[in-house]
Amino acid sequence: MKTKDITKIAILTSICVVISIIESYFTFIGDIIPGLKLGLANIVIIFTLYEYNFKTAITVSLVRVLIVALLRTGFGINFFFSLSGAIFSIIAMYLFKKTKLSVIGVSIIGSLFHSIGQVLVGVLFLNNYNVMYYLPYLLIFSIPTGIVIGIISKKMLDSASKYI
Repeated sequence: MKTKDITKIAILTSICVVISIIESYFTFIGDIIPGLKLGLANIVIIFTLYEYNFKTAITVSLVRVLIVALLRTGFGINFFFSLSGAIFSIIAMYLFKKTKLSVIGVSIIGSLFHSIGQVLVGVLFLNNYNVMYYLPYLLIFSIPTGIVIGIISKKMLDSASKYI
């Protein structure tokens, strides 16, 4: 891997980590439904997916999850919620991006699949299928959060195209 690529991944990951840690302090959003977040770091992931490629985007996403776990959450169940959500989300966004779905549509898909991944981990870790009752509520909130993140990502991509 070239130094330029390593630097690019490091910068994008650093931005994601900072955004994730700052967002973790806004717990009032999670008071509506536990675990609910806007997912602001996904703006950087979507940017990376569109401006670079899937390999770079999944690397940034997974390294972000690891660093945030090291700095903030540890490697308990929250780590696995975050990891599964990141994996489900990035794979789904990559596949739907290939269909020429809009950036906002891809963001919504990512948000929906992030929730699906988290609920599946909840079922596995808690060994309780009742966790599935949580999924409809998460999916309902995934749509507006996906729209917001998608709009911001689209504006960022439009602006960045002038400079990159």
